[in-house]
Amino acid sequence: MKKIIGTILTGSIVCMFAVAPAFAANNDPGIDQREINQQNRIDQGIQSGQLTPREAGKLEAQQTRIKQREERMAARDNGNLTAKDKAKLTRQQNRASRNIYKKKHNDKTANVGK
Repeated sequence: MKKIIGTILTGSIVCMFAVAPAFAANNDPGIDQREINQQNRIDQGIQSGQLTPREAGKLEAQQTRIKQREERMAARDNGNLTAKDKAKLTRQQNRASRNIYKKKHNDKTANVGK
């Protein structure tokens, strides 16, 4: 019984290490980190009241669209992003970043209970 469990465990570990690189290849670490940073900026704007719920919803929808495009691009090329894909995603993230800044610094604010 111990031998069977050991064999299954070993097989599971081998499969995990074989599959992990395929999932890691789907995304560029720089692009992923930027998505995280931008989501943090949106969250901070919500907490501080700089973003209204409507503004935050639009910004989060934009982030979702960028992530979906990235996933489609990666799926099209066996999990890899081409240089052209990365450049396009960077332009989209630049646009999203400007939108976050503009919406956080406009005259609209939300009431935040403290």
